[in-house]
Amino acid sequence: MTMKSNQSTALVYSTEAGGRMCPECRAPIAQCRCKELRARIPATDGIVRVSHETKGRKGKGVTVIKGLALDAAALAAVGKQLKTACGTGGTVKDGTIEIQGDHRELVIAALTKRGHVVKRAGG
Repeated sequence: MTMKSNQSTALVYSTEAGGRMCPECRAPIAQCRCKELRARIPATDGIVRVSHETKGRKGKGVTVIKGLALDAAALAAVGKQLKTACGTGGTVKDGTIEIQGDHRELVIAALTKRGHVVKRAGG
């Protein structure tokens, strides 16, 4: 009998390995390194790019900040500070910060003040 290698038949517990198993890497939970791999700082060229996008947002524009070489917690903190400085909402996802509205000049000034090399991307 052969085991299929898909999510529905993934090993979740093993008495040989000492208990619960990680469904992603299939290692024992005590030896799992999945969270560490996800939390790593992404490699960038050192330039922060600020652009304005409307695609996929029903015509609503957002300011998108890409290229900040920070971990997830620090990126969320910078996102919160930028949202407060702009006086609007936004989100942090997939290593980018999205701020509602067109606030490129304000964001560029704030990031330059923090010591980042910033370029205006797009039109």
